[in-house]
Amino acid sequence: MVDRFLAGDLTDVEEAVRKAAAAEILPRFRQLATDEIIEKNGPHDLVTVADRLAEEHLTHALTALLPGSVVVGEEAVHADPRILASLCGEAPVWIVDPVDGTRQFVYGDPGFATLVCLAHRGELLASWTYAPALDQMATARRGGGAQLNGVPLRAGSPEPGKTLEVATSHYDFTTDEQKRVLEALRTDGVAPRPCGSAGLEYLHVAQGVLDAVAFSWENAWDHAAGLLLVAEAGGASGTVAKEPFRIAGGNALPFSAARDELTLRHILDLLASAG
Repeated sequence: MVDRFLAGDLTDVEEAVRKAAAAEILPRFRQLATDEIIEKNGPHDLVTVADRLAEEHLTHALTALLPGSVVVGEEAVHADPRILASLCGEAPVWIVDPVDGTRQFVYGDPGFATLVCLAHRGELLASWTYAPALDQMATARRGGGAQLNGVPLRAGSPEPGKTLEVATSHYDFTTDEQKRVLEALRTDGVAPRPCGSAGLEYLHVAQGVLDAVAFSWENAWDHAAGLLLVAEAGGASGTVAKEPFRIAGGNALPFSAARDELTLRHILDLLASAG
């Protein structure tokens, strides 16, 4: 079932993502009322009516495109954590973050994205990273490469001797121990900075304009689409235990994705040295 779906034309999925954003997200961009913004777990963890309605829209559209599939979405999991078990099930799974970078969205910054990834039995198969306010659609298909607005993406390698730019977990979302480990990146030859939308930071790695990301959390909806995008653009990823990242969780953290294997090993070695 999944193989047949992937062998077909996936433009219907792209269209579903665009329609969800056009219907539920863009009309509310810079138009949110105060009562449409809610703090989930504190002032730095926001959700809006756009997040919820876009996820509902995508849930209906995506499961209709692939009968028998299920959705693991950020807002649905927040309401019912048992939904996460679907990542380990036999049904194909759509992993959805309706508004990745909700803080940016709330503050009127166009640097937010809608993330969708199709996975089966823990394997990432296809992904869509859509920045509607920037009119950017990045897609990836396992073994089929990555594209941005139809143009192939290649992460390439950093120039020898170049200071590596690395986007890291924002300190507002990290524990003291996670901060301590991430501080290992503040060393000669590395320039860490807080990340914005995780999905767009992965896109920057796939474009070769950012050298690596390093994250201390493992929510599948934040990472699945971007990890496949980077891999199909020729990049690499892994955890501090030198293992592949598992979308179902239980990873050694932090983990990183980078433009090439050499950069990845360097970042992971620095992080492991502080562990």
